[in-house]
Amino acid sequence: MKKYILSTVLFAFSLLANAQTEYPVIIIETNYGTMKAVLYDDTPNHSNHFLKLVKQGYFNGTLFHRVVREFMIQGGAQDSKNAPAGAQIGGGRTDMDIMPEFRDNHFYKKGALAAPRRGDNENPQKKSDASQFYIVHGKVYSPGRLDSMEMAVNVPIKNKIIRDHYLPHKDDLAKLKATDASAFNAMLDSVLHVVDSLYEAAPGKFFLPEELKETYSTIGGARHLDGEYTVFGEVTEGLEVIDKIAALPVDSNSRPRSDAKIVRIYVESK
Repeated sequence: MKKYILSTVLFAFSLLANAQTEYPVIIIETNYGTMKAVLYDDTPNHSNHFLKLVKQGYFNGTLFHRVVREFMIQGGAQDSKNAPAGAQIGGGRTDMDIMPEFRDNHFYKKGALAAPRRGDNENPQKKSDASQFYIVHGKVYSPGRLDSMEMAVNVPIKNKIIRDHYLPHKDDLAKLKATDASAFNAMLDSVLHVVDSLYEAAPGKFFLPEELKETYSTIGGARHLDGEYTVFGEVTEGLEVIDKIAALPVDSNSRPRSDAKIVRIYVESK
């Protein structure tokens, strides 16, 4: 999975979510309860398209046809309307592909509203299939697990720098340590300064901002999706509805055995 540095400055996500004011509040009414969602201003292609479909009643009567607990609930596919029990459903539409709008300040916390897509092999541009949507269920990560994610990326980077720039001096350092403590300390400081400087400038390091760690360790999410799919909104009320749908027993195609129906999606009246 692609790993990248997330800027702490860009991750003022809780403030950004509350600042989205261009779009109306969206109501997602299901047979398991009702959710409210907001659309993001900085993903206009996805947000405008989704709002257009909502106003057309496009999603009304469709199902959450793919449900994976601790991952997401996916719905909106047109072939799910009135689909018989057990039928394999969820076909996408290439005529509704949209170029991705990846934003560092939007991530896969619980309740994130996102667009599915076809795999990289057939879709190298990572275009969204905007004929459907999904909502992240995710899981709560322990702080230790989040630290381990960082270490899994950063430790190998640091170890390579040590192998390349510290180990070649190991024998000389050992000799100086035995004969000249002052020279040993000076050389050691110099070598470690080079190692630290190279590590500081090394590309590919991965650090989760503290705000993101707080969210993933409280409400949860699906961190492995970050940067891979477009997030264009989030559920702000009714997160418990996601839990109810995610807990449903499913068949081998991840379709709930009891339909999770999207009764309608509409714009909240003011």
